[in-house]
Amino acid sequence: MPLADIEPVNRESTAGIIARQLRDAIMNGSLPPGTQLGETELAARFEVSRGPLREAMQRLVSEGLLRSERHRGLFVIDLEPDDVYDIYTARSAIERAAAIRVMHGDREQAATLLDETVQAMAAAADEDDPTALSEADLRFHEALIEASGSRRLVRMARTLLIETRMCLSLLQRTYQHVDERVVEHNRIIEAIREGDQETVLTLLEAHMEDAVQRLAPGTPLRQ
Repeated sequence: MPLADIEPVNRESTAGIIARQLRDAIMNGSLPPGTQLGETELAARFEVSRGPLREAMQRLVSEGLLRSERHRGLFVIDLEPDDVYDIYTARSAIERAAAIRVMHGDREQAATLLDETVQAMAAAADEDDPTALSEADLRFHEALIEASGSRRLVRMARTLLIETRMCLSLLQRTYQHVDERVVEHNRIIEAIREGDQETVLTLLEAHMEDAVQRLAPGTPLRQ
């Protein structure tokens, strides 16, 4: 087919809209791990037939966010210790590679972008808004990877976004003082500004290790 004959797609399909809303609900914890999704209830809530609903849920099954149990239905995945380990191992590898590229690029520009996300974290902490805090936390790590200028690292990280957000929803309950998270991220920024690559990498690894220990005690990041 000639490219000239391809028409732009301007409207998101019903199944796509449903999948996006369910994905967001899983990310922000509105649909916690282990939740069973009932077709009848969801079809009524979305005011749609079961056809597009089933298509949307199958998308999330293929993405690994829902699991199917025979004769029982569909459930939001549970994050087992091995899952947490895998997520943070993958993130550690991606963010380490991104940080090295950042340290050989415009460190000040990267640090300025990261500052903005930490300011948002601090504001959320002051307002006692754990959801906004987790969003800003995630944005910090996205900004770090984007600052690397590597499209491949950005694509790789994107596949971990939803599972990471699920982890952060659980992680926020483990901090007695939410400003601990702000301090951790500020230390990384300081090391970037100082050009101390070894410290940046050490802090990132410690940050990931701490998250794993909070979510899956006894599961070391390094094995």
